[in-house]
Amino acid sequence: MTSQQLYEQYTAQMRKIADVKYAQAVLQWDQETYLPSGGAAARGQQMATLSEIAHQLFADEKLGVLLQELSGADELTEKQQRNVALTLEDYQKNKRYTPVFVRELAEVTSRCYHTWIEARKQNDFRVFESSLGELIRLKKEEARVLEFEQHPYDALLNEFEKGATVAWLDTLFDELQQPLKQLLSAIMKCPQPDDRFLKQHFDKDSQWRFGLEMLKQIGFDFEAGRQDLSPHPFTTSFNTGDVRVTTRIDEHDFTSMTWSCLHEGGHALYEQGLPSDQYGLPLGEYCSLGIHESQSRFWENCIGRDQAFIEYNIPLITRFFPQLKEVGAKPLFGAVNKVQPSLVRTEADELTYHFHVMIRYSLEKKLIEGSLDVKDIPSFWNEAYKNLLGVDVPDDRKGCLQDIHWSHGSFGYFPTYSLGSLYAAQFFTAVQKQTPGLAQQIARGDYSAVHLWLKTNVYQYGRTYTSNELCNKITGEPLQLKYFLQYLTDKYKAVYHF
Repeated sequence: MTSQQLYEQYTAQMRKIADVKYAQAVLQWDQETYLPSGGAAARGQQMATLSEIAHQLFADEKLGVLLQELSGADELTEKQQRNVALTLEDYQKNKRYTPVFVRELAEVTSRCYHTWIEARKQNDFRVFESSLGELIRLKKEEARVLEFEQHPYDALLNEFEKGATVAWLDTLFDELQQPLKQLLSAIMKCPQPDDRFLKQHFDKDSQWRFGLEMLKQIGFDFEAGRQDLSPHPFTTSFNTGDVRVTTRIDEHDFTSMTWSCLHEGGHALYEQGLPSDQYGLPLGEYCSLGIHESQSRFWENCIGRDQAFIEYNIPLITRFFPQLKEVGAKPLFGAVNKVQPSLVRTEADELTYHFHVMIRYSLEKKLIEGSLDVKDIPSFWNEAYKNLLGVDVPDDRKGCLQDIHWSHGSFGYFPTYSLGSLYAAQFFTAVQKQTPGLAQQIARGDYSAVHLWLKTNVYQYGRTYTSNELCNKITGEPLQLKYFLQYLTDKYKAVYHF
């Protein structure tokens, strides 16, 4: 049998596995959007069954033999060789998990999600405590299964950001924290933009329609996706032709839904832009969560909070929301970029946002290494918010229950939000240098050059490169803090005139 025939067998098996995984993803999407509460227990069982089936298919000894044969085949193209190498790496890691563990993790995760929902309703962390403790026990076990050299949290970080370690992130966050504090101190001495007009009543239906317009404007393809409501905004993809985003609406906060749509829209554009002919294969998957978050932060902040973007959209904004008709673009630009230490990560400004991430990172490290008990999460959280952001946490809903990630078992995810902002700023600097007249294009609502740049430099590569390799290829440098700090300084000088 030729190498190409063997590769076709490999492709068929990988696509079968992808079919099962995406069927599970459909059930999870439904769980977080439309599932009636009475279906929660059965849904957990269904998702666990599919998770177990996918694991068994990917742990098949025949697949391992096939991958070993292909890994030494010179007749394969460069892309085919990369797919095989990455899949073999994934296969060997997957073999470390037992079917029993995979099923238990899926069942506990589904149960954890529903107790998180209930805990938020009751505004009481204790409702969530037991199931979260069970999940953390499994995540500690997973870290042991995956193996690590220095810190158990490294194993979980690597699942979201390949190569990331506690040692690297500790240094990165230490180097980032002081300049952010200095910039915050300078800003707090300046007169603050008036943002009271953002807290008027904004009709839910009007916000929904406006959000759809925002998604259309930045290029989201509604023939290949849709938007729905959920307690916590998220994006999920079943293939490049079916990418789902969700948002949430606060009728007394104009920014909440608007920039949520832009954020999730950035994720969705990435998923819709991946190579469709690589379905089920590594080169058809996103590079990392850090790069994925770079896409959401790129559209939400670098584009969406830019003055040119707001000026272009003032006519659309005032058509949907007449109460903002007398505000004007400049005050709106100042208001949506106002810096103010706050309680909720998803609604934080671009500067203090990273303090929210640092708190979660520190907390997760302690949970996984065992130096913090689950019952002590609220007190740790509240003290950290007081120390780092100077705010008092009034309750669990606005405190340690605000994020969905732990109920998904996504320990190690939070650092990718800051990494995403750093990559986004470095990418935005590169696209500006490489695209003459970009600011003028954005000012007239033309994002064609941006789309082409992202497709050429990010989307097409899938998992070909690690995050830092991709960054180096795109910008000529590995990840650098200076681009993000310069981006923030320039933006806030325009807002605060310091």
